[in-house]
Amino acid sequence: QVQLVESGGGLVQAGGSLRLSCVASGRTFSDYAMAWFRQAPGKEREFVAGISYSGSRTPYADSVKGRFTISRDNAKNTVYLQMNTLKPEDTAVYYCAQRNAFYPTETGEYAYWGQGTQVTVSS
Repeated sequence: QVQLVESGGGLVQAGGSLRLSCVASGRTFSDYAMAWFRQAPGKEREFVAGISYSGSRTPYADSVKGRFTISRDNAKNTVYLQMNTLKPEDTAVYYCAQRNAFYPTETGEYAYWGQGTQVTVSS
């Protein structure tokens, strides 16, 4: 039974930074792609960033390119999302997800999801 637990969300002023973490358990973490999605109130869930099993492939949504960085530490079974220059439009619940494949996609084709962590960016 795979479990994903996010942490690091909170309230930050525009222009600030946060780092989200997601710790995975239940199977060999290093074999699987990971991703971050987010969902704002009244909006569809959207892909934010993904990372391949080795960390070599890291697609990003256009809206976060240059500001967010996804990374992983397979020794710690953890994926991170470093978020810089945060904007109010980044306010959302951020979800960690694990795919049953080596490489990420920008769709919701992920087998396991965390409970989410709230990120609120004030003006």
